[in-house]
Order: sequence, then C-alpha cells, then structure tokens
Amino acid sequence: MNNRAENSNAPWWKHGFVWMVIAGPAIVVVAGFVTLYLAISRPNEIVSDDSYLQARQSDQSIEARRKESSTAPAMLGRNHAATGIVPKSD
Repeated sequence: MNNRAENSNAPWWKHGFVWMVIAGPAIVVVAGFVTLYLAISRPNEIVSDDSYLQARQSDQSIEARRKESSTAPAMLGRNHAATGIVPKSD
C-alpha cells in the first residue's frame, strides 16, 4: 500500500501512461511532416492535354465494351420479364 502512495506523488513525467498518451499524437504530427516533405520534394509530372484525351478515349471504349458484354444476360432477362417472349438461343 505504501508503494501506491509514493507512486501517486511522483512527478508527471515518471508515469508511463502519460508518455503513452503523448506518443500517439506526436507520432501523427511527425507522420504529417514526413508526408508534407514527400509531397513537396517529389512533385507529379505535368500531363499534357493530348495524352489525357487519348487515354480517356481508350478508357471509354474499354468501358463501353465491358458494359455491353456484362449487361447482356440482364437485358435478356428484363426483356423476357417485360414481354413474356422467350429469347432465341444463339
């Protein structure tokens, strides 16, 4: 019991939990500064408008083909449910 009374009278820096509470936010602040340093020291490359448009057009054509092929069974089922006509099998 005497040890507990001595521990409560100790200065704040001798308590381990205080350092654990301080360490969390301190680590986050240091990580923020590291992230800021990395963002400033390694800027992204400048992308020209032409290369962006070419990449965007190719992405749209790929997406259109993917959408057509992935919705085909759903469209057949929807049409069958709406009309009652069984689609022909190819």
